[in-house]
Amino acid sequence: MIQLENFSIRRGVRALFQNATMQIHPGWKVGLTGVNGAGKSSLFAALLGDLGADEGQLTRPQGWVVAHMAQEIEALDVPALDFVLSGDAEYWQIYNQLENSDQLSDTELAHLHARFDEIHGYVAPAKAAQLLAGLGFFEFQIRQPVQSFSGGWRMRLNLARTLMSRSDLLLLDEPTNHLDLDAILWLEDWLKSYAGTLVLISHDRDFLDAVTDHILHIENAELTLYSGNYSSFETIRSERLSQQQQAYEKQQETRAHLQKFIDRFKAKATKARQAQSRIKQLERMQNLAPAHVDTPFTFSFREPTRMSSPLLSLDDATIGYSAEKSIASKVKLQITPATRLGLLGMNGAGKSTLIKSLVGQLPLLLGERQASELLNIGYFAQHQMDALDDQASPMLQLARIADKSITEASLRSFLGSFGFSGERMDTPCQSFSGGERARLALALIVWQRPNVLILDEPTNHLDLDMRHALTMALQDFEGAVVLVSHERQLIATVCDDLLLVHDGRVTDFDGDLQEYSQWLRQARQHMLQKQQDEMSTTVSTNKTTEKAVDSTTSHTTSTSSDSKVDKEAQRKENARRREQTRPLRKKMEQLEKSIEKAQVQLTTIENQLADSAIYEAGRKAELLQLMDQQTAQKASLAQNEEQLLELMMELEELEASFEG
Repeated sequence: MIQLENFSIRRGVRALFQNATMQIHPGWKVGLTGVNGAGKSSLFAALLGDLGADEGQLTRPQGWVVAHMAQEIEALDVPALDFVLSGDAEYWQIYNQLENSDQLSDTELAHLHARFDEIHGYVAPAKAAQLLAGLGFFEFQIRQPVQSFSGGWRMRLNLARTLMSRSDLLLLDEPTNHLDLDAILWLEDWLKSYAGTLVLISHDRDFLDAVTDHILHIENAELTLYSGNYSSFETIRSERLSQQQQAYEKQQETRAHLQKFIDRFKAKATKARQAQSRIKQLERMQNLAPAHVDTPFTFSFREPTRMSSPLLSLDDATIGYSAEKSIASKVKLQITPATRLGLLGMNGAGKSTLIKSLVGQLPLLLGERQASELLNIGYFAQHQMDALDDQASPMLQLARIADKSITEASLRSFLGSFGFSGERMDTPCQSFSGGERARLALALIVWQRPNVLILDEPTNHLDLDMRHALTMALQDFEGAVVLVSHERQLIATVCDDLLLVHDGRVTDFDGDLQEYSQWLRQARQHMLQKQQDEMSTTVSTNKTTEKAVDSTTSHTTSTSSDSKVDKEAQRKENARRREQTRPLRKKMEQLEKSIEKAQVQLTTIENQLADSAIYEAGRKAELLQLMDQQTAQKASLAQNEEQLLELMMELEELEASFEG
């Protein structure tokens, strides 16, 4: 387990956290939260062993393999699949040794092959391909060089490479930033079945809720470990803050009462002794701090200056980049001031293409785009952040678009609501973090008082506080909203209607986001089955052609008796194959039953852990027992699923050998 004892880290004279003592047990999935600058990255560095403690110590088992998602990736001239496979360091080392085995002895080769088999090296490429598919890569892309992908897709490759590691401790810092919703849902499922210890930084509360069973929160230079997911943490923390505030107010009343007695009677001889007693009582009293929640972001969208209805519409539109690359056709869409629209769809389905067509950046291939004379679009996308003037400060960039009559104090007050204060307002934004650039791009859009907001993944790089502020502001916005986001909480609270972009069509989606999650899983399974069917059809066609050639050469000598012999031989051959595959199928059936049983037991345990009463002090032993059971069930489930996958691949190879 990971052990912190009186652990402290400082940055200069400022303590990020101090005197932290706690344990993180194997199999726990811990969400690391706190405002930007609280020390989350420093704690990650300490867990990696890259940063030592200023006081105390942090220890973890020496034999643990630690996987950490890098934030940058070189433009390598290696296939994406090989890059991901290299995430399993031992596999990659043995694979390269076997590829260059001329200088190895037979004994060394035998040892390498044995170890390769132990670490499931023969199925590693299939595992890597599954990781890439889950994160949105198409089959043809996995052979393309890393350098051919854009920055966001390289980050997905980094994530896949990290997940490929057979790690004991997995450290993930904002893994969902460059993912769309279907990839996030896949990642949730993968992490829930991960058998090791996970420490995760994320600003996606739904993702934290789905994956984590503990929250480690950094606040006021303190590390506090909470049991349960993020929603449970928020509830417990709000109760603790309320109790802290009540205790503080009660202490202030007591202090005031004691001080009043002291001031009144300390000069009187008859009361001097009592006054001195109260002075000592006041001195001994431990100072309590008032409850404090650091939420610096409170902004609202300015009321649009002019409105009309409709503001924007697409009529019988075909969207795409060329006639050969059309994304969707027969699109009918009308945007009015009351529109609150969330766009859904799998990776590559065309959500961003539809948004660019609405904005007017991408001309329609067919159909008509009609825009009101009063249309004023506020468009947020990744390139808006990239288009910021790196040499100009937030104040200068805001002043460029503001009316000359607006006072500097008003501009500074407006920027302050987006978290810019003091010298940061006058600092050129070339040194800004992704979060600061996103906040500035959003502030510039808000200032221009749009009547239609078109937002493509606006929460990337924003922390939890800013995401909450954006959600509240969008709820009060008086214009239209068209939103693409992997932030389910944002879609659910802002959007009234959902559109599905899929298979070349844009249609209404009648369900909610939970139903969309189920639809995504089914669609992904359907696509996988379709690919397998196409491969089977190709193989079958080739074999049919070969049989036709053989049949042509031997047709003149064929008789009805030959046909009967062939059928009898085929029947015996099928029986032989069933007999050979029977042990594998029996094992698979047993594993499937074990998996089903483990899932039921795990659900029962998690329902018990969801009961807030289990976290009462008197039930600590019961809580620990349940958590141990949960860890054991998850590990067993992951092991059985991995064995089932191996057996499925073994069966597939055996059946393929029959055809050979």
